[in-house]
Amino acid sequence: MFTGLVDDVGVIERVTPTAAGRRLRIACAYAELADGESVAVNGACLTIVDHGSRWFEVAAVETTLGRTTIGDWREGRRVNLERAMRADGRFGGHFVLGHVDGIARVQQVGHVTDATVIDLAVDSDLGELMVPHGSLTVDGVSLTVNELPTTGTVQVSLIDHTLRHTTLGSLTAGDRVHVEADIIGKYVRRLLEAQADFRLPRT
Repeated sequence: MFTGLVDDVGVIERVTPTAAGRRLRIACAYAELADGESVAVNGACLTIVDHGSRWFEVAAVETTLGRTTIGDWREGRRVNLERAMRADGRFGGHFVLGHVDGIARVQQVGHVTDATVIDLAVDSDLGELMVPHGSLTVDGVSLTVNELPTTGTVQVSLIDHTLRHTTLGSLTAGDRVHVEADIIGKYVRRLLEAQADFRLPRT
């Protein structure tokens, strides 16, 4: 479980192809980690398979590569990091599982007063889970849906703090990002689908 509050921005130091997928070595600010620990890397929950002071390695299997942008990552890329939430920690974002629901494409980046607004193109299944002022995660960052300008478009608003402490400040049109919808919305849709499929037996 994560909150979507990024606590470090790491740098990919090495990408190694493996028989199962890829292995990534990431430089970070974390001094104390443990093998088997979960960490969200740009919103994707991955397991630490090796670590040292201020670095760790994770493995991404083929299934993960097919559902994320990780297959495109190269050395030098900056990534948003968040360690799994502690049971006694402060909950400041929203419920984030680290399961990428889809990949969105940045349509445009604009500016209004004291914020930066980004329009994201999402597929229909993902768009159905978005509501104005609801929660979503973009590359591991907990954000609020600013508005839904058109079908298939989700707009988010970024404050200066987010721009300075995550990788979202460097996004430009055409970039692809991980999106995770609010878990509450996913369960509500599933329950409604099940209810719609329910049929009373004939008498």
